[in-house]
Amino acid sequence: MAFDFKKEYKEFYMPARKPTIVAVPPMNYIEVRGHGDPNVEDGEYKQAIGLLYAVAYTIKMSKKGSRQIEGFFDYVVPPLEGFWWQDGVEGVDYSRKEDFNWISLIRLPDFVTKSDFDWAVSEAEKKKKLDLSRVGFLTYDEGLCVQCMHIGSYDDEPATVRLMHEFMEREGYALDISEKRFHHEIYLSDARKVAPEKLKTVVRHPIAAK
Repeated sequence: MAFDFKKEYKEFYMPARKPTIVAVPPMNYIEVRGHGDPNVEDGEYKQAIGLLYAVAYTIKMSKKGSRQIEGFFDYVVPPLEGFWWQDGVEGVDYSRKEDFNWISLIRLPDFVTKSDFDWAVSEAEKKKKLDLSRVGFLTYDEGLCVQCMHIGSYDDEPATVRLMHEFMEREGYALDISEKRFHHEIYLSDARKVAPEKLKTVVRHPIAAK
């Protein structure tokens, strides 16, 4: 049976619907960076997702090709994630989607080295006839965070964020969003197939002790 990160690391991917504190270790990701409203049809954000999955599935299917990655095991491609921020705004302002800066991400299994990643980008470019110059390899140490499972539309996230911040403050922590620590979302539902009121999204914010 394929290794499923969501099931094996429930503390990171399947939190409760009430806020909790979590320490997130360093992880490696496929990343694409961009700017603007993620809802624009065929816009920069939606194109970025296609680039991420092109590399992610090239790595996953490498076992059937010429490159045998050391330590490879069969796995389910982890869910799409995103870091979001807006210049001059602490947190996010959902009414100004056109001002979003974002890093779209898919987690890499630990056995994938930078060399393996570079091979996958080159292979995907050749086979899929894509320009993958925007795709990067990111190692990110997220550290201490408050998180919560949000059920519903992305536009309704502020209510969940408010609960997270209230909980964080009661526990003696302060919000620590900065140029290097971001509003983080993990998408457990396919928005193309799931009704907005049923979408499942992990919302995570960096924190620090007061």
